[in-house]
Amino acid sequence: MKSFKYILILPIILFSTVTNAKETAMTRADRADQTYERLFRSLRTANPTDPEFMEILQRNIFGEVFYTGSLNHKERELITVVALTTMQTLPQLKAHINAALNIGNSPLEIREAIYQCAPFIGFPRTLNAIGVFNEVAKERNISLPLENAGATTEENRHTKGLEIQTGLYGSEVKEAMSSLPAEYKEIVPDTLTDFCFGDFYTRKGLSIKQRELLSLVILTTIRAEKQLSAHIVGALKAGNDKETLLAAMLQAIPYIGLPNALTTINLIKEAQIENYKPIYE
Repeated sequence: MKSFKYILILPIILFSTVTNAKETAMTRADRADQTYERLFRSLRTANPTDPEFMEILQRNIFGEVFYTGSLNHKERELITVVALTTMQTLPQLKAHINAALNIGNSPLEIREAIYQCAPFIGFPRTLNAIGVFNEVAKERNISLPLENAGATTEENRHTKGLEIQTGLYGSEVKEAMSSLPAEYKEIVPDTLTDFCFGDFYTRKGLSIKQRELLSLVILTTIRAEKQLSAHIVGALKAGNDKETLLAAMLQAIPYIGLPNALTTINLIKEAQIENYKPIYE
């Protein structure tokens, strides 16, 4: 009976070995074909006007970047959506909102990823991206408005925002602003607490861990170098590990460029991860 059991297991082992060998043997073009079809539900074809450039682009993004690091495709597409929202590259944003839906992100997750950009890039540019999302939703017969995701009231938004902010960043912002004149030493840090953390980090649809990772991508895209180190710490304390942060930067490179991503990669490299215990999952 034991030998018969081994006979049954052997084909499974052999099949697994053959499958892994096939995946290893795939070229960048093969992988690009596979990923492109999953994301966009169509076959990858040669571009009629710039075939060489588009082949470089697609092999890099879909045949290489998508196979680097531990992020899943859903995470990669949310990162792409916030990067494109931040840069206001709206035609590409529309394509990747569709891809994010195709790969399994819910409409609420995508909407919340776009909303998360508002404290960092302002309302007008966020509204442009919301308009693109709504356009895609209508084309795909997704009922609007989506469900409410707010989790605070006017009375508790400061308290709830401060709870998240303090957990991730302590009181460093308030201390840094203490030298501002008169009421501004209270108004400026309170605006950050209420607007960024109270209005957005408290919302449903995405975890604090996800919001911190996406915020780091947004800040990298807009070159907010003074805020990057603090948000790397915040992302680690929110439950992300160093590998996830590095994978997110690599995912962003084709969209935001090497210099921006490398700035954050160097800061991640220097972060002393052992000093930061996750407080969220």
